[in-house]
Amino acid sequence: MRKLLDGLYNSAAALAALFMVGLLAMVLLSIVSRQLHFHVPGTDAYAGYLMAASGFLALAHTLKRGEHIRVTLLINALKGSAKKAMEIWALTTATLLTLLFAVYSCKLAWQSRAFHDISTGSDATPLWIPQLAMAFGAVILLIAFIDELILEIQGRRTTVTSGEALRNE
Repeated sequence: MRKLLDGLYNSAAALAALFMVGLLAMVLLSIVSRQLHFHVPGTDAYAGYLMAASGFLALAHTLKRGEHIRVTLLINALKGSAKKAMEIWALTTATLLTLLFAVYSCKLAWQSRAFHDISTGSDATPLWIPQLAMAFGAVILLIAFIDELILEIQGRRTTVTSGEALRNE
């Protein structure tokens, strides 16, 4: 099961990276088209869609690597069972909030598809297509939070800390 979950997180991160490369291509196309005096409609909109997709699909991988911002002032002051209880409370709260986010993201994409909602720009993209990336990213983040919560309850969660704060002097 661990290999499957890690594969899911890594696949979503790889897809996010691919969307980031697509974002670069859209920005470069926009710059080149402006310099060569021709217009490619929708590049700004597609750049936005690709940026949102890369951000949402990378959330779970970022969580599992310990790169999300956490305010640890209170939790680091606690020891033993109080610290474990606070971790479980924090992860439960995050899981419930992410559940709401995932449900409403999926509902938004579903409604956009049902109502044939399209973007107001010149590209007239059906909005459910870019909204799918947000919904998938939110669902994968929900899975990652459930994974973290279960690991914490079982006492098997390893907290990965970034060394970035140590280099920020």
